[in-house]
Amino acid sequence: MSESDKRSRRGKSFLLGLGLDGRDGQKRITRADRFSVVGGSEETHEKIAETFIKTCEDLKRKGRDLDDADPREISDLLDKHLR
Repeated sequence: MSESDKRSRRGKSFLLGLGLDGRDGQKRITRADRFSVVGGSEETHEKIAETFIKTCEDLKRKGRDLDDADPREISDLLDKHLR
């Protein structure tokens, strides 16, 4: 099976961030084309969204997107931006 066949079978890759530390009663939701962030404190929510944005930008600079990248590469980029 070719790589393009595998991608079309899998569909679009998508990042989902869940913040579990929200205690202020606010309902935070950020949606973008390739990711969503739900919940969390203001700080956590912003950090997750920023991490996803930077990860997608890094991939774009390399001429790829979430569908083209190896899961390990995505994980490494996410880790890099969370520090």
